Amino acid sequence: MTRSARSAAAVLSQAPTSPPEESASGSSAERSLRLLALLANEGRALSLADLAARLSLPKGTAHRICAQLLAGGFLARDVDERSFSVGPALRQLAFDTLNHGVVRGLRHEVLAELVRQVGETCNFTTIDGVQVLYLDRVEAQWPLRLTLDVGSHVPLHCTASGKLFLARLPPAERDALIERITLTRMTANTITSAAKLRAECDAIAKQGYSCDREEFIAGLIAVAVPVAAASGEVRAAIAVHAPTARMTLDDAVERIDALRSAAARMSGLL
Repeated sequence: MTRSARSAAAVLSQAPTSPPEESASGSSAERSLRLLALLANEGRALSLADLAARLSLPKGTAHRICAQLLAGGFLARDVDERSFSVGPALRQLAFDTLNHGVVRGLRHEVLAELVRQVGETCNFTTIDGVQVLYLDRVEAQWPLRLTLDVGSHVPLHCTASGKLFLARLPPAERDALIERITLTRMTANTITSAAKLRAECDAIAKQGYSCDREEFIAGLIAVAVPVAAASGEVRAAIAVHAPTARMTLDDAVERIDALRSAAARMSGLL
């Protein structure tokens, strides 16, 4: 295991252990994860007796968990067949987890480069149920800006990314979703009519990008473009937004080529 994986595993392995009777009633998944975390943190093989004692598990329970993890490749027998070490599936999981961090870094760099080109804050989003989820964001270095943390949710019906996601859905699925969401008026420009929102989605589908005309926050405009997977499915969006004091909507639309170029780079990182 890598140092990063062992460090993460240490947090799990150092959690307070429960008495045998409580551990026995815990979920099988939890016990399996605690066993793997212990082995990863130790960095050496442990016997069945050691595992059972360290985790306050009955030997029979520890044996059953080890058998299941062996079958899945998450554990492997050591030179001493009575001891267990991490298996190839666990090593691959650790590698994939670290690689995921690399991909996130590459995505962030795409956004950072886009911000350098357009001079305003850009974000990377996806649809999450009936809301938009911020996956990443790079702020422009201006004193006047809106701050939304990664992990924040915003509405579908009044944001550039949200309306873009709606527009790319099949019509029947889009109509059903519009019926589910509450079209709350956020500003004087917010679309609160289902019929008008459907018409807006039709227009967005034709032009290939979406605009927020101060519909979410008064004084703030945005333009969003789709990020498509290799299959053609739109799984994310890239958007630029700015206060109208610095950028008009027409100015933002003029930067559409830079947004689309960034979206093309981002599509390879989905």
